[in-house]
Amino acid sequence: MVLEHIFPEDWLETKGRYAFLLGLGYSIVGILVASILFPGDPALVSVALTAMLLLPELYKIFSIEERRERVEEGVSIKSIWRNDIDIVRVYIFLFLGILLIYSLGALVLPGLQTNTLFREQLEIRFGQGFAGNAIISDGLFLGLLSNNFLVLLACFIMALLTGDGAIFLITWNASVWGTIFGITAKSAALFSGHNPFILYTLIMLIVFPHMILEGISYFLAAISGSVISKDVLLEEFASTRFFSVFSFNLYLLLGALIFLILGALVEAYVLENVSIYQDIIQQSLQAFSGKEL
Repeated sequence: MVLEHIFPEDWLETKGRYAFLLGLGYSIVGILVASILFPGDPALVSVALTAMLLLPELYKIFSIEERRERVEEGVSIKSIWRNDIDIVRVYIFLFLGILLIYSLGALVLPGLQTNTLFREQLEIRFGQGFAGNAIISDGLFLGLLSNNFLVLLACFIMALLTGDGAIFLITWNASVWGTIFGITAKSAALFSGHNPFILYTLIMLIVFPHMILEGISYFLAAISGSVISKDVLLEEFASTRFFSVFSFNLYLLLGALIFLILGALVEAYVLENVSIYQDIIQQSLQAFSGKEL
């Protein structure tokens, strides 16, 4: 646990971009260690290791928030929301750092190595496993919403039961999205002859709005569950302060559902109406059906 100690305690919260470096660094460490210790099937182990490395930093951030709330004479919706926005910023940058490393791995590594390192993530591409829909979908809004709602519910329950345990699911989704976007660009480039990095950039520009909306919904659910879990232990039960914080975090969960619905709406529109995205997906699938990467 070295990287988080390079920055002052509150830098990752007030300067969320430094969380991006943690996402990058710990993803690389997680993948390398998993590939060395578990060469046969490192995919899930690398995600678990990355999440474990990030847990101390998230614990520190939530501890800062708890100390601030204790010294405040009263709890206001504005103050809690301001603090939670800082945590959402940290989650976003962590998420993007993890996603970028998995995308680059899928883009630049040889096909056999990619299939080994990211086996579980690649299975999601063909409708197996458990994660938010990254690319392949039937385009139906309700189908997207129901699948993504399961992820949101899992994030909330994991955070509620373990405090910070939802970081594993968030890391998993970042790895899935990153791997799938990278492998889609790579395989489409093999089929079409275009530059894979240009195709990847196009994919990211297209999917970024709904990806961030869905991501924020998971982050809000994780924060809500985590804060409720900790407040049960820290606050006097049935006190005014307890109900204030508890009620706000239920509203936060409602906000997560709103972001989830917006994300599903945008994703459904993109899948059904953005022809360049449809073409890239079709080229990628044709490359997979014609040859092994």
